Amino acid sequence: MENKGQVMTSRLSYAFGAFGHDMFYATLSTYFIMFVTSHLFDNGASGAKMISYITMIIMFLRFFELVIDPFIGNTIDNTSTRWGNFKPWIVGGGLISSVTIAILFTNMGGLNTSNPLLYLIIFAVLYITMDIFYSFKDVGFWSMIPALSFDSREREKTATFARVGSNIGANIVGVMVMPIVLMFSQVSNHGQGDNRGWFAFAMVVATVSFVSALIVGLGTKEKNSELRKNKEKTSFSGVIKVLTRNDQLMWLSLTYALYTSGMQITNALELYYFTYILGNAAQFSLLASINAVIGVFAVLAFPPMAQKFSRRNVFFISIGIMLIALILFLFAGNSLPMVLAAAVLFYIPQPLIFLVVLMIITDSVEYGQLKFGHRDESLTLSVRPLLDKMGGAISNGVVGLTAVWAGMTAGASASTISNHGHLVFKLMMFGVPVALILLGTLIFFKKVTLDEKEHARIVDELERTWGKTLAEDDATAEVASEQAVTVMSPIDGQLVPLASVNDENFASGKMGAGFAIKPSDGRIYAPFDGKVKATFPTRHAVGLVADNGLSVLIHIGIDTVNMRGTGFVSYVEQDQVVKQGDLLIEFWQPALEKAGYDDTVMVVVTDTAVQPVSLNENGTVTHGDPILKIES
Repeated sequence: MENKGQVMTSRLSYAFGAFGHDMFYATLSTYFIMFVTSHLFDNGASGAKMISYITMIIMFLRFFELVIDPFIGNTIDNTSTRWGNFKPWIVGGGLISSVTIAILFTNMGGLNTSNPLLYLIIFAVLYITMDIFYSFKDVGFWSMIPALSFDSREREKTATFARVGSNIGANIVGVMVMPIVLMFSQVSNHGQGDNRGWFAFAMVVATVSFVSALIVGLGTKEKNSELRKNKEKTSFSGVIKVLTRNDQLMWLSLTYALYTSGMQITNALELYYFTYILGNAAQFSLLASINAVIGVFAVLAFPPMAQKFSRRNVFFISIGIMLIALILFLFAGNSLPMVLAAAVLFYIPQPLIFLVVLMIITDSVEYGQLKFGHRDESLTLSVRPLLDKMGGAISNGVVGLTAVWAGMTAGASASTISNHGHLVFKLMMFGVPVALILLGTLIFFKKVTLDEKEHARIVDELERTWGKTLAEDDATAEVASEQAVTVMSPIDGQLVPLASVNDENFASGKMGAGFAIKPSDGRIYAPFDGKVKATFPTRHAVGLVADNGLSVLIHIGIDTVNMRGTGFVSYVEQDQVVKQGDLLIEFWQPALEKAGYDDTVMVVVTDTAVQPVSLNENGTVTHGDPILKIES
């Protein structure tokens, strides 16, 4: 067992990794295009043409990179080094992406004007190199959480630390961008700085990004286990298959693609608003500072809001707030207080929508499992970052073209933007995002039906079909051994007949023969030697298979699936080998009592072909006491 110091070091290292990681992403998705459009080329027809070329190159390369993302994940899965699967790609990808983004924030020795064609070729090579190695780091970093701990509670804490770190990192870039640019610029250029200042800014981001990756490599430790061995390779065709056959995932993906494209367009154009509408780019730091603080509270507000209003309603409330913010932004004009109010109001719902989408995508794993009899965890969860990258590609293209059409390029200032330029800018910053967000919301309203209640029903159904489908999915489920199995009590409490429990599926024997216990404790232990063959996201049940293939389901409480994991902690993962007496799950009895649920623990043998012999039918039992004996 790790001591508290090691655990805290791991959490903080991972959180700082998220901080630097999202600093890099914010720079790439928002501020790099600002440098390209406003500082890299002269104001004129040739400059506008080069900006258009670079914008198209970025869009094409980012869409191309989406195609190879699954292969990147597959490569990481099949990596085996003394440092683990992920660290070589996190550190190596962090180094290469940091070096290349710093070079991209230069004119490459004047090639942008002396030899534009050569510049475009080198730019394309450097950009795709940077993007690919950033993707290696991105996929490796966010896939690392399951490898850091097998304790669900510790994973949640690690993820929370990381989410707070990433929120601060993404916003701190906005706080420091203009102060650093202006500090190192030789000329102010209407408060926009020059190439030297922007390169200094890129060097700071690149350095922090690499150092944070190095700290992840030094401060965290991957846990080695048999259950982490990869069994299937992920392919692009596999991702397409998951997307097309899982209708809830498909409709949610379309919703999120439209939403994130509109959201990222507005976010990316906010610095342009401060620069070319307000005429004071330095004031953008004030907005980023406010958002950095607000974002943390928004993340923490999600659980109570989802519990009170439901995730679906949180989504609609958040969209409504964003639309109000866009309308307020549209009429803010040159009023800094109104601009800040609108921009902050637009940002507050973004972490909430992100978490709603992430939770529904996670739930769609069980939806697909019930519908198709196959579980696609990694493929399903890879969809969200893929869609974020697609939204970023669309955003970069729209922002680059908007800058050209509105005249917001090198040499321009707030006083030189024409009325036509203002009109074009407002259309692209507010009109296009409103249309995309509304269309995505309509699709969500009409087509996305997977909510908490539906997911609870699906999990309940999966529990009932678990024992029946296990033999089809896993040959080890077949009882092929003559060895007898004794099922011990998994918990302390009062033994009662299964037929007496207040759940028809268990009492009638539909789920299989077995026994029930009114618990006096909240800890579930393995009733025999075997393997964990089914875990549930709600953590209220676990399916085990004994060494001879006997399958047993342990179910905590009646209708506790509706608690969606609240009050439950799982200490095991699917395919983990366990010994009799190993701690499997811990639950807090007062939480079940407060929610009004019966906490009776049911233990059933899901192999209907076998007839267990009762060794103990009533009375007080302690975990480890023999209850059933099953002869093959």
